Amino acid sequence: MLRLELGSADLCQVRFADRLHPVGMTMMASQALRDSTGSVLVPSLAERAASARAGGEARAATATLRHLLPARGRLPDFLTPFGGSESVTAGLEAIRATASWRIRAEVTAAYADVAATPLRRRFAAADPEALDLFGQAVDTWFGTVLKPHWSELTSAHRQQVTGAAQRLALGGLAGLFAGLHPAIRWRPPVLEVRTWWSGELTGTGHGLLLLPTPLAGPLPRVLVEPGHPVLLVYPVPMPHHGAAPTAGALGRLLGVTRAGVLRRLAESGELSTTALADAAGVSLSSASEHATALRAAGLITSDRRGGAVGHRLTPLGAHLLGQVPATAVDAPSPAGPRPAHLP
Repeated sequence: MLRLELGSADLCQVRFADRLHPVGMTMMASQALRDSTGSVLVPSLAERAASARAGGEARAATATLRHLLPARGRLPDFLTPFGGSESVTAGLEAIRATASWRIRAEVTAAYADVAATPLRRRFAAADPEALDLFGQAVDTWFGTVLKPHWSELTSAHRQQVTGAAQRLALGGLAGLFAGLHPAIRWRPPVLEVRTWWSGELTGTGHGLLLLPTPLAGPLPRVLVEPGHPVLLVYPVPMPHHGAAPTAGALGRLLGVTRAGVLRRLAESGELSTTALADAAGVSLSSASEHATALRAAGLITSDRRGGAVGHRLTPLGAHLLGQVPATAVDAPSPAGPRPAHLP
């Protein structure tokens, strides 16, 4: 049991991760899908991973990840970086920026109970060629196994955030923590987490970042790094989808371009207006107009961050695409629901 004592500075900054980290999810998924308990949460992904393992271009990538990553338990922390959540490329760059001494220390600890092999020795030594091979395997495995289901995974994340925001509003922090996962228990001021390692820790003073995902595996995961919020990743089931409307039907309802905009947001989780214009193949002004119309209908929500505006699906928009069951969708305000930031 891990006992995490949270101070007032942490409890004032309890919030949810605003998106899934492609590389972090690949690390956890490639490990979780080797466990029958983790696979049962995501049967469609488990089937795809099994196909990748049996043959095709992802076979070598699967073999590399299965050889270099621990079969279960705690992953080396540097493989799930805080930075680089925008894409697989950015996540791999964050990993490559890790100091060699840290790679050696964390990988060596992870390999304590496995047989030494030439590739494992090179990986533990932060050999550039071994890291390149690992990066190529991550990129291929993500594209083959996770990318086809990425909109479903982001939908599961958003659905959980929406439900958690309601629990917070009705029951405060106690209500929020009580509904996260059976392996997480709140005994103020200590959060007890049944995870892969035991001990007693104090918060970092930078808050608590919550990340629900079907790819966490059978137990929650905790990452504590100085200067960052404590990251708590916990398993949730994939949502059960209704029948999604066909592309033609959705295009007739919203217009072909706006239907395409919704689908691009479902695939990416969040896009700036510029990225949305590029993805939809329209001008910047046209993308802004379509976003305004979809926001007015309660299908997307938009937030300014610095000089850019980010757009993402609301639960209603996800439901229209068949990603969230109707019972999980609350009536949105005209501007759509706000992203959860839990005080």
